[in-house]
Amino acid sequence: MEPLILGTSPSGEIDRIVDECLEPVLSSGQRPNLGFIYATDHLASRLPQLVPRLRERSGIRHWVGTVGVGICTTGCEHYDAPATAILAGRFPSEGFRIIPSLGADTRPFVEPHRTWLHGQRGLVGIVHGDPTVADTPQALEGLNRALPEAFFAGGLTSSAGTQYQVAGEVGSGGLSGVLFSSRVPITVTHTQGCTPIGCERVITRAQRNVLIELEGRPALEVLKEDIGEVLSKDLQRAAGYIFAGLPVPDSRSGDYVVRNLLGFDATRGLVAIGEEVSEGQSVLFCRRAGNSARDDLLRMLAQTRRRLGDLRPRGALYFSCLARGRHQFGEHSEELGMIRDELGPLPLIGFFANGEIYHHWLYGYTGVLAVFS
Repeated sequence: MEPLILGTSPSGEIDRIVDECLEPVLSSGQRPNLGFIYATDHLASRLPQLVPRLRERSGIRHWVGTVGVGICTTGCEHYDAPATAILAGRFPSEGFRIIPSLGADTRPFVEPHRTWLHGQRGLVGIVHGDPTVADTPQALEGLNRALPEAFFAGGLTSSAGTQYQVAGEVGSGGLSGVLFSSRVPITVTHTQGCTPIGCERVITRAQRNVLIELEGRPALEVLKEDIGEVLSKDLQRAAGYIFAGLPVPDSRSGDYVVRNLLGFDATRGLVAIGEEVSEGQSVLFCRRAGNSARDDLLRMLAQTRRRLGDLRPRGALYFSCLARGRHQFGEHSEELGMIRDELGPLPLIGFFANGEIYHHWLYGYTGVLAVFS
């Protein structure tokens, strides 16, 4: 199949964005029927005007995407200025369906497509969510219940302005995107940005998001033991790079989702984290470290190459945490440069997200890579 087509623009003017992004599409001789679009949040307010112009000029009916504080292109990261990237290609018309903006009720998508969904295997969804809407996590849970065999990849919009998403039309709220059948081969992998610094601890007492006891001991006492004496002396400062990891159920690889430490109660030995938990769950404490994040990114890229085998990648989407990129790898697009160096100059776009979606879970401090082949 033909490679996907990458188009970019550094402009803040709609006419120039359309011209620059579509120039490689219109000169390719291909007839794409699906396009992905990511724009920096400098352009958030213009997305409702931009997407119809792209559709009209290109003839590409279906568009999917969102905005971010930064966006990704092949080997490059774009921040602090207007920037737009599109990735367009031709896919089997029966190989995908647009997911409209959904809340906890997934019937507006599932019911109209029940015939198409029946008997499908190997479904992969590229989805974007609104972090300001309380039921966005429930929307992801709802999709997982309705489509238990589907695998999802994507991220939550990150914007200082409107949290726009594109799923056919431009809107906001909930979860939206596109669902592909097995007729569109997609390889999805992910990389962690935090490394465990202790063993898993069983939660023996908890209330909502507050850890009270771990293995029968005050939670704060266990935290201090795991992170060491030096970090324990200044917990508020340590909370900037020490986190709670919640093991993913039934993960064969020991995977975990990372949540922030929100506060401590030294008198009662309590630790508050950014997720509600239950007694009997496990938790492990993690640390952000640039070297370990680089090592794990290289591991993910090697895994991607192995899984692709002899398949020729057409293009890729990358969803990275907004705390990664320049904040963890360096100011000169090192994270995206590593992907280009390891996988070659394949057409790639994406954005820096306010939370990353991988399989059935909402992650933090991770990178999620979806490669079309």
